[in-house]
Amino acid sequence: MKFAQIIDFETERADEMRELIRQYEETARAQGRKLGPVHRTLLRDRANPNRYLAVVEFDSYEEAMANSDAPETTELAKQLAALSTRPPAFTDCDVAESEDL
Repeated sequence: MKFAQIIDFETERADEMRELIRQYEETARAQGRKLGPVHRTLLRDRANPNRYLAVVEFDSYEEAMANSDAPETTELAKQLAALSTRPPAFTDCDVAESEDL
């Protein structure tokens, strides 16, 4: 079953976060590591423009946990947290249904 994690965070440094994620993904590909996520959507709160919701999808819960446990992911999470104005909140979800309309 597909799995998604919703990460609720606030930052005034979104461009720096995007660059860290780009570098992380580029390094992973160069090293031949498989990226855990299969899809990512970033939402920006219209009422609070420094608040974001990232919806990150994985093929399974097990792949998400393996990705989460990887040292590279742990380091990225620390760097992203340093650019946040508050600690992120995580919501773990099984994908019950998904379709393009």
